Amino acid sequence: VLRSLGIPTRVITNFNSAHDRNINLSIDKYIDISGKTLDLTEDSVWNFHVWNESWFIRRDLGSFYDGWQVLDATPQERSKGIYQCGPASTRAIKEGHVNLDYDSSFVFAAVNADCVTWIHYSNKRKERIYSDTRKIGKFISTKAVGTNSRVDVTANYKYPEVKEISFKISYAQYKRSLTDDRKILVTAV
Repeated sequence: VLRSLGIPTRVITNFNSAHDRNINLSIDKYIDISGKTLDLTEDSVWNFHVWNESWFIRRDLGSFYDGWQVLDATPQERSKGIYQCGPASTRAIKEGHVNLDYDSSFVFAAVNADCVTWIHYSNKRKERIYSDTRKIGKFISTKAVGTNSRVDVTANYKYPEVKEISFKISYAQYKRSLTDDRKILVTAV
């Protein structure tokens, strides 16, 4: 429909697509102390999910958010009381601007949620035992114009993963890093 109106539109496929029911930006799994999975969350990870992108100017959000917008014609959750998703700016998703309207937090989680495993000890006590920050949002793709080739558009949705490597530094170096407001990161190559 949007193409027939002259609006550039394309289909997007996201592999390892998160379905974050409670919009906490993580896919949570709970286990008991024996390792048995507990049914305490409705979060899930789908093999893939498909949505559309259309090219809009965003006068409502500001020109920073112009460009490709996510529209999901098959939303599984209510947004503002009805089943709808989008238009969420891919720029907002990439920058982590999850406080914007139009389901940017839901789409951010679909491509960039952390998968977290918790030990559930009681109704009030849980402990995070594992977190995978790289599992979600793989090979985000669309079809190339004029050919049957795949175009990877992952970089439109998220920055490359950065691997933090821990190593020992002296207390003096640590103290300087706090006062200089610097963080030591090593990018995985």
